[in-house]
Amino acid sequence: MDIQRIHHKISQYQKDGKRLFATSSFQTNSITLLHVLSRIDKDIPIYFINTGFHFPETISYKEKITRLLGIRVIDLFSHVPKVMQTNASGDLLFTFDPDYCCYLNKVQPVEKLMPQFDVWINGVRAAQNHIRKGVQEEQKTRDNILRYHPLLDWTNENVMAYMKYYDLPVHPLEAKGYKSIGCEPCTRPANGDSSRDGRWAGMKKTECGLHLGGGSSKVEAGR
Repeated sequence: MDIQRIHHKISQYQKDGKRLFATSSFQTNSITLLHVLSRIDKDIPIYFINTGFHFPETISYKEKITRLLGIRVIDLFSHVPKVMQTNASGDLLFTFDPDYCCYLNKVQPVEKLMPQFDVWINGVRAAQNHIRKGVQEEQKTRDNILRYHPLLDWTNENVMAYMKYYDLPVHPLEAKGYKSIGCEPCTRPANGDSSRDGRWAGMKKTECGLHLGGGSSKVEAGR
């Protein structure tokens, strides 16, 4: 939990002329990174990947945190209208092809953002699941963007201690048993040990694709 080291790293990026941005899902654990960044530079743009399927509570929480921290939050939308994300019966993608739904609504919008920046800051932590244990603190993507994971080594206990110390508000759905909060159709309350439990319940899927691919920003499966 070395905030000074994070501050030094970001300051060095900026001195080197790097263009920085961050992404956030605005669930409970997200506020830790957002608070850290707000203490360093409130002008770093924070992109909220607005899939159009978020819980109303997430949108309210995002607005609350934005005001509280005074950060610069920008909604990032899919370039593919929802009417084009259906099958012949009118069923939305998440009901029959959740991987492609995530690709159109999360991965592709971030891919199109990449040429504008040099460093992507995000809150991936090794403690979240077995896939994220293999991530490095700094990791090049195939788009030549440097991914920076400042909280990679933070445990769940570290995150909770930080939030308690700074009296940071939690996502309102946490009290209802939601441990990891994504899109409403694909998120359920969970009782497991993993902080990612409850996402894509009943499926083998555990990631949306943003953090897969051996350091690439692009989804490896998908279409």
